[in-house]
Amino acid sequence: MRSPQTVRALETLGRVRLSDSFFMRDFLYSEIAAIAGLPNVPDDPELAIAAGTALCQHLLEPLQARFGRLAIRSSYRSPAVNAFGNAHGFNCARNEANYAGHIWDRRDAAGHMGATACIVVPSFVPHYERTGDWEAIAWWVHDHLPYHDMQFFPRYAAFNLTWRESPVRSIYSYIPPRRGQLTRPGMANWSGNHAQAYADLIAGQPQR
Repeated sequence: MRSPQTVRALETLGRVRLSDSFFMRDFLYSEIAAIAGLPNVPDDPELAIAAGTALCQHLLEPLQARFGRLAIRSSYRSPAVNAFGNAHGFNCARNEANYAGHIWDRRDAAGHMGATACIVVPSFVPHYERTGDWEAIAWWVHDHLPYHDMQFFPRYAAFNLTWRESPVRSIYSYIPPRRGQLTRPGMANWSGNHAQAYADLIAGQPQR
């Protein structure tokens, strides 16, 4: 599949179904692209589709099945959009750091395919706003899903959720006062079961 150059071709790409609930179009909106007038379109649609399909099927669908509808805050960025965001201070890492992350249609330096979506779990927001506890859902994902990386942000406990081949399984938070690395390989808390950390969350969530 070639990179779309027409409205019809982009419509066709947008209609690609990545999983039961998600379509490619769900991940292509970018505020940076909209304001800067840049096309947020993959150069390699087939790689982007493959990476996005894995993200949706292995991470987003099971998370949504347990906690209800997910809200996508941002996801795919073309190299041009990401580079613009990085150059203008819009919280975008440099392109090479975002390959197999927000830039779905590039492999990382090790040759791994991957994809990132920044999401909010609306049903989790009341728990987070009441308790300030973002770690509950982080540990649930860690115990149940084959994620590569998570990064948490203060507003609504939104987080970057990344699927990648050969996952590292690392969690970082930008939420004060517990800003920093929650876990990564080599830390004492990385292995084992963390059910106690999300017991209250699960007790307050209907089984879906």
